[in-house]
Amino acid sequence: MFFDKLSKLLNDVFKPKPKYITVTPVSSAEPTQMLPPSKLPRHVAIIMDGNGRWAQKRGMPRSAGHAAGTEALREIIRASDDWGIEALSLYAFSTENWSRSKEEVGALMGLLLKYFTSEIDELDAKHVKITILGDVDGMPQPQREALINAMARTKANTGLKLNIALNYGGRAELVRAAKALARKAKNGELDPEAIDEAMFAGELYTAGLPDVDLLIRTSGELRTSNFLPWQLVYAEMVFDDCYWPEFDRTHYLKCLRAYAERDRRFGGAEATEPAKAEEAPVQHEPAAAEKPAREEPTEDVEEPVVSAEDAEEA
Repeated sequence: MFFDKLSKLLNDVFKPKPKYITVTPVSSAEPTQMLPPSKLPRHVAIIMDGNGRWAQKRGMPRSAGHAAGTEALREIIRASDDWGIEALSLYAFSTENWSRSKEEVGALMGLLLKYFTSEIDELDAKHVKITILGDVDGMPQPQREALINAMARTKANTGLKLNIALNYGGRAELVRAAKALARKAKNGELDPEAIDEAMFAGELYTAGLPDVDLLIRTSGELRTSNFLPWQLVYAEMVFDDCYWPEFDRTHYLKCLRAYAERDRRFGGAEATEPAKAEEAPVQHEPAAAEKPAREEPTEDVEEPVVSAEDAEEA
């Protein structure tokens, strides 16, 4: 057991990093995309939105969209690991999503259980550390046990930090942290005047992680939907029009490139050196006219996921 853990640790430490991350074109009409790892964000968060609309557009039930979304989820996790992203946080199921139909919630819970059963071996073998953001105790027993087992099994892993928001609400997370500090102050464990941002952040689900550098949301919606309100304060945001089941490495790298070209000032007047992504030879994306057109979303509804989606429900 000791030697197995030592071997995993050494593999993580000495894992070779790519000189450039690349996406191989699907056809000769598409360019090879390249981006140096030095331009990558440490922490990427994704609101995986559009499963239901993707399915409905194809005359399929919404549950089929969630199932298709799990394939995109698997590919983006693999890409994040391949490219050396430090942390990936995914909005899978919000506290508001319990108001969905019994059938849809049941389908999502089934997909969740199936995903952790089928993927845990690969994730552990790749040294991925799984953390659940949200109220795990509020999940149904089979799913709760699967989540707890996944976190326990991968706790010592030192590779990609995979954070999955389940039964999560951003405001609820802030209230939870405030209550935890209030209890400590009431019990005489801390002086209220000593509470600062670092101490507050230490009570969040994401304690110990860097703040989010890049937020990606699919399906063309332009809001954060109660996702990581504390952690997103200085995040760059990229909104992709494609539905989540359509989101692949090419879309992902396009979002990473947009991030790399941003001028991040963190409240300062100007950066000392403008950010550029052209450290490697890069060809431009195909012209918009060459890409298949997609109807704009006509409904303002986010879908939950394990496959992926947003969370807010009016």
